[in-house]
Amino acid sequence: MDITCKIQAERLLQRLADLSKIGANAQGGIDRQLGSPADMEARYWLQQLWEQMGLEVRRDAIANLWAEDPRERGKGKPLVLGSHHDTVPNGGAYDGALGVLMATEVLETLREHDAKLHHPLSLISFTGEEPNDFSVSTLGSKVLCGRLTEPDLMQLKHRVTGEPLANAIERMGGDIHQVAAHARLAPDSLAGFIECHIEQGRRLYDAGEKVAAVSCITGIYREIITVEGEANHAGTTRYKDRRDALTAAAEVELAVEDIIRQPEWQDVAATVGRVKVAPNASNIIPGQVELTLDLRTANPEHRQQALAYLTREIQRIAKKRQVKITQQLNLDQPEMPMSPVVIQALLDGAEKIGEPRRELVSMAGHDAANMARLTRAGMLFVSTVNGYSHCPQEQAEPDAIAAAAQNLLESVLLLDRRLE
Repeated sequence: MDITCKIQAERLLQRLADLSKIGANAQGGIDRQLGSPADMEARYWLQQLWEQMGLEVRRDAIANLWAEDPRERGKGKPLVLGSHHDTVPNGGAYDGALGVLMATEVLETLREHDAKLHHPLSLISFTGEEPNDFSVSTLGSKVLCGRLTEPDLMQLKHRVTGEPLANAIERMGGDIHQVAAHARLAPDSLAGFIECHIEQGRRLYDAGEKVAAVSCITGIYREIITVEGEANHAGTTRYKDRRDALTAAAEVELAVEDIIRQPEWQDVAATVGRVKVAPNASNIIPGQVELTLDLRTANPEHRQQALAYLTREIQRIAKKRQVKITQQLNLDQPEMPMSPVVIQALLDGAEKIGEPRRELVSMAGHDAANMARLTRAGMLFVSTVNGYSHCPQEQAEPDAIAAAAQNLLESVLLLDRRLE
């Protein structure tokens, strides 16, 4: 291995430990949701860190936090590195935050070695990547690529407090009324983008490998399945007279599970994650049940096959149970392939540090999917211990973190030359 610039793993791990204290709760997790005091504190912490490095820090109109070397300003289209610092409720220390700090470590190491690049490097910590009480996810990157505009944003309010999103963004230093002029990016304004992130699954961990290049970010399909039966007395209604919406819904859930049991659909994940029962009383046969289906795959053909299978099963269940079942589309987000030139740089970077060349599909959504609409984008996965994520048990081993950071640095050097 010919490594000329070596990252400082201990510095990276210490910063991760320091950031993980912000929003730490009594259950061992982290609460750092969009617009919360912990979100604000983390932003201030990152700003201080970057300014101490001699970087110039700014917030765009949707409050994405950017940093760049003022000496490199105006020297061409930037190569952007970063992720997000917010968490899910009672989340872990690694999801998002590790990618922000890994990008920071790469930039700092290159500056310390006075590395001369063709493209200036910029850092970003995206606003509101995680689902939150404002009912939006990957907020900052959606605005950058134009998927969310001012009219969309002005409709969003906190589901508990009623606070408009516009107020929360203003508290974080942004201005929703200025997103078109001071957040939205032109498709040709960046040289490229790389996000480093824990895998959030156990494919790398089970294989005993540390890193992988993401080939594609999964498509996400969601629909609302409503089962309409007949509410009736729990004690006096005989079996032959029942039109139980909940037992029919249970069969629908099992049909969803059958999808992911099929060998030919190994790349499909299907889940019923939310169930709403009415009247939801102990002495009434359920008359209506609402289910949410979440189906994910990077293979459009398999998505259509799985949905066709589910529709046939729903029709069978409705006839058997004498209920009415309707399906309403809620989300159909296509899969997003990563840039071949970025993938190749990540694979070559892994090989340079002695790690296997491994590609994986991301089964979770990420800001990189939105950035791919703007520029050549890619992702580097880090092995996740036992696959835990979005929970306090979330962890990446120090040696995997060190390998990923070095992989990212080597890939930046390769990509910087190849983008010319």
